[in-house]
Amino acid sequence: MPGTKIFSSFIRMNNKPTISPWGWVPSLYFAQGLPYVIVITVSTIIYKNLGLSNAEITLYTGWLYLPWVIKPFWSPIIDNIRTKRFWVVSTQVVMGVLLAATGLTLPAPGFVKWSLIFFWLIAFSSATHDIAADGFYMLGLDDHQQSFFVGIRNTFWRIAAITGQGGLVYLSGMLINSDIGAKKAWMMLLVATGIIYFSIGIYHKFLMPHTSSDEPRNLHSGKEALRRYFFTILNFFRRKGIIIFLLFILTYRLGEAQLTKLAAPFLLDSQDKGGLALTNEQVGWAYGTVGMLGLVLGGILGGIAVAKHGLKFWFWPMALAINLPDILYVYLAHFQPDNFILIQSFIAIEQLGYGFGFTAFTLYLIYFVKGENKTSHYAFATGLMALGMMVPGMLSGWIQEILNYEKFFVWVLLCTIPSFLILPFIKIDKHFGKKKE
Repeated sequence: MPGTKIFSSFIRMNNKPTISPWGWVPSLYFAQGLPYVIVITVSTIIYKNLGLSNAEITLYTGWLYLPWVIKPFWSPIIDNIRTKRFWVVSTQVVMGVLLAATGLTLPAPGFVKWSLIFFWLIAFSSATHDIAADGFYMLGLDDHQQSFFVGIRNTFWRIAAITGQGGLVYLSGMLINSDIGAKKAWMMLLVATGIIYFSIGIYHKFLMPHTSSDEPRNLHSGKEALRRYFFTILNFFRRKGIIIFLLFILTYRLGEAQLTKLAAPFLLDSQDKGGLALTNEQVGWAYGTVGMLGLVLGGILGGIAVAKHGLKFWFWPMALAINLPDILYVYLAHFQPDNFILIQSFIAIEQLGYGFGFTAFTLYLIYFVKGENKTSHYAFATGLMALGMMVPGMLSGWIQEILNYEKFFVWVLLCTIPSFLILPFIKIDKHFGKKKE
């Protein structure tokens, strides 16, 4: 019966029970998303609560993208030394400790410097985890399973994001309003998150499957290792269509890179500063309820749609879905409504479009790097994606302070145009991602 292998709790391979992808794909990508959103998004809210300006926040937290940008340069190490499973479990355990340690820096003098150092260490560990997790995903699933689960993995990645910018932010507001204070509130939440994240690493230690394709390379000498390292890097830039691919990577999320950095500060800022004057609880509630529902629905629909008709068929609709909802922020900045139901609805629509549209981005990266060294080459692709997020994100606070929120979101909308100019030049096999009959 079609789909039995995917939906069963266990399948048998060589007469040995093997955990279904449902037993590890959701938890793996939840674990991938949580440290990322804490470092990149929740940190902006933490520093906003602690009194830093928008320009300071985006500049400081923008640099935290750097490990994701440069991760391709150590991806061959992950590809050739030990197993992907080893790196996944090890980095999860380390990040659990680091998250707790970051929280403990907040009450200390010079907390900005020390918290940024620990956030950077989490970012480095998270980037390493991304390499191993994405490699394990591509090794552990066949093409159809990859297409089917891409919506699931993106959904759980974003559920992790909602847990951070929804759940943690909501709880921080409750704690701050109970007169605990912002520093102590965020210290408690980060320590608790670190303990939970450490537990996820232990879960994967015992319940993540072993796969025969996840084996380290046999490198007999340092010279051979060095040769393979540079060979892996060179081959990525020799791939056919690399120029169009690079342009796509750097433009598809150009608007989103800036919107993501300032969405929360915009919602939190007072109306006289051009914001919507929401509380931490309201921001957390909006992202954690209707926002999450929109995101989950968008991600699931994206995976199902591609599995039915293929990626090529859905590329344009998905590009429109991820970019056009940015216009809703232009409306919010212009009219500054105080109707919380309307604001939540707009956030839900934006998250729905993101969940649906990001499916195309993820699958095209997987499609482009198919073949030898796909783990390392996928890391190169996502590293370039991080560069496309890092530079615009770092400048976004400065741009917003010059333009004000209303004009800034118009600018964000204009930044979506380059991605549409690149799409006609992208070549994709019309059958890629489509379920085999």
